[in-house]
Amino acid sequence: MNQPDAITSRENPRVKRACALRDSERQRAAAGLFFAEGPKLCLELAKGCRIAELYVTAAALQRAPALGALAAPPVLITQPVAEKLAGTRSTQGVFALFHTPAADPAPLLGAARRLLALEGVQDPGNVGTLLRSAAAFGFDAVLLGPGCAAPFSPKVLRASMGAAGRLPLGVCPDLPAALGALRARGVACLAAALYNARPLEAEGNDFPGGVCVVIGSEGQGLCRQTIEACTAAVRIPMTDRVESLNAGVAGSILLWHFRGV
Repeated sequence: MNQPDAITSRENPRVKRACALRDSERQRAAAGLFFAEGPKLCLELAKGCRIAELYVTAAALQRAPALGALAAPPVLITQPVAEKLAGTRSTQGVFALFHTPAADPAPLLGAARRLLALEGVQDPGNVGTLLRSAAAFGFDAVLLGPGCAAPFSPKVLRASMGAAGRLPLGVCPDLPAALGALRARGVACLAAALYNARPLEAEGNDFPGGVCVVIGSEGQGLCRQTIEACTAAVRIPMTDRVESLNAGVAGSILLWHFRGV
């Protein structure tokens, strides 16, 4: 039997709104909210982001009672409603709307010491992987230049395992200018590039002013203006059996290398 206050209709306005936020970056930007699914991801995101609404099935709440302690009181939903929110019949029965954190780069450009900067990294899996690696290796912040996948889209959130909510993010319409501001206060900006670049081991990791690792897309790499705005270009030594690494792998190697700066 359904609980009396559970949402039972798949056409409920709140359910339809949550689905719209799940599917549309434009809707998410206009509402200042993002959509997350699954108990582990929602609990992780709640450590760094303010929750607005939480939807759970009774069974999911029983399996993960910690969800009941989140700031927003949970709204009970039935299994058919959970399937609508998930867009599939396979669902863990936990969905949340969170307030999107501010993405002003100015505080990060003035204070962060170890940064990751991305340009044109469109693949959500790569962006999520890089956010997760940046958090794992102790970086302070991430700058997102033009053309990057939205950090709070469902696919990026899943790939980052919630790291997007634990790292300060800054959106930079003009990434070369942002890198120039970092260099002005002594942060070394190192562009990942295949050509006219020094081997990674030759660059060392002695950067007393801090470091910013700059990664471009796998297909296009970094634009010329961005590379020229950096202190130096570095490459990861590889055998001739492959031409390049994808952005998520290459960036993660660089983040690991500079973790002790």
